[in-house]
This record gives sequence, C-alpha cells and structure tokens, in this order.
Amino acid sequence: MTDSALKIIHDNMHNRQSVGQLVEPAPDAAQLEIAFQAALTAPDHHRLKPTRFMVVEQDQREAFAELLVQAMVDQGEQDPVQLDRVRHHPFRAPLLVLAVTQFQDHPKVPYFEQTLSSGAAIQNFLLSMQAQGFASIWRSGAVVESKLFKRALGLQEHDLISGIIYLGTAARTIMPRAESDNQPYVSLWRRA
Repeated sequence: MTDSALKIIHDNMHNRQSVGQLVEPAPDAAQLEIAFQAALTAPDHHRLKPTRFMVVEQDQREAFAELLVQAMVDQGEQDPVQLDRVRHHPFRAPLLVLAVTQFQDHPKVPYFEQTLSSGAAIQNFLLSMQAQGFASIWRSGAVVESKLFKRALGLQEHDLISGIIYLGTAARTIMPRAESDNQPYVSLWRRA
C-alpha cells in the first residue's frame, strides 16, 4: 500500500464523527451495497456473521415512526412530549439503517464476541459511507430494548438491536475533531 493510500484511509478514520443534521442526498442502493460489503469484512470468530442490517427507506419513515412510538408506549412511556419527540426521530435523516446482532449459540463464540463483531461491522459500514461522501449518526436509546419492537422486526427476544444508523448528507460543515492525546489510553504491559 502506498503512503498516499494509507494517508487517505487514516484521514477517513480520523475525520469520521457523528452528524446530527442530515439532508438529501442519501446513499443509493449501489452505495449501500459497497458499505454492506465493507461491514461484513469485520472480525468474526468462526464466521458466524451475527450482524444484520435492515434498511428503512424514505417512504417508510412514517410507519417506522409509529412503530417507535408503539415500542415506547409498550415500555411504559406515557409523556406525550417524549412520544412526539420519538415520532420525529426517523425524519432526522433521509435514510435509516438498523443494525442488529442475531446471536447464535456456539461453544467457542460467546455472545460478547458476537456483539463486538457487530460493533466492528457497524464501524466499517460508517467508514465506508463516509468514504463515499455521506454523513451519519449511530443512535440507540431505550427503544432498542422493547420486546414489541424486536417482534415487529422479526427478531428473537435475546437478539440485540445494536442501533439505528441515520444516513444522509451533512446539513452544515462540521468542525474537525481535536487531536487526541493517546497517552492516557495506551500503556505497555511488562511482566512483573
């Protein structure tokens, strides 16, 4: 790999950040396919492929909003202000993608490893979307624990809704993230 290619890859990783205000254009089917292919290259012990993605297209956002509200009510939320706030979530972006971890029982791959694999897949997906010129934000919230929500998505109760990814184009320029001092987060291990 050339130094310039390596710099492009690292710049993409360093510049990725969550963007809350998203507008058209959204990625098309071909661009999503590239990102899904990138996602599925994530580390995956025994190649169980626990990660699933569900696309909520623009014309389905209203129905998805109602499902979110039903899920919140099912969890006991009664505050009309909160329910109205949740009802507007799918309209924050022109396209939504749900990320799901469908756990598989395996003697050598515990659920936590499958969760980590999904996290890596989602990060690959986000980086691919950014490399293609799109912005995103990955959110979850209490709704992802709703049994009603999981059933409506065809999931098992033990499956994990790893988050809702909002996709589109940044509505405004985002200030670059400040460089991190890695020292507090990196250490050398030495045998005592």
